[in-house]
Amino acid sequence: MKAMAKNANRDGKAPTQRMLRVGEVIRRTLSEVLQRGDVHDDELARMSITVGEVRMTSDLRIATAFVLPLGGQGKEEALEALRRNRHEIRHLVVKGGTMKFAPELRFEIDGTFDQIDATRALLAKDHVRQDLDD
Repeated sequence: MKAMAKNANRDGKAPTQRMLRVGEVIRRTLSEVLQRGDVHDDELARMSITVGEVRMTSDLRIATAFVLPLGGQGKEEALEALRRNRHEIRHLVVKGGTMKFAPELRFEIDGTFDQIDATRALLAKDHVRQDLDD
């Protein structure tokens, strides 16, 4: 899996405050929609999905949500269910909001926890721990 840098959305530039703010509003709303089970999909309603981050494009037209099912099991099934219901989810996310238009929602698996585990494993190695203890 290719790791994506936090600032990869603007040709190496860091995201703007507006991009971060809109992304966070969408992340919170998306989390609430999924938690309440507002989407009319039985498979999706059975899953508990964490929304770790939402990254916006600079024109705010595309929102990429990085998600992970609770426990990390059934990643592909969760991703497929979210993608299948993206139009309904998009409607629910912007319903009653203050945004001018509804951004297109895209879903990807959040690899943050895998990266944390890999870092822990690296730091636990004897030769690395020896360097850190010096």
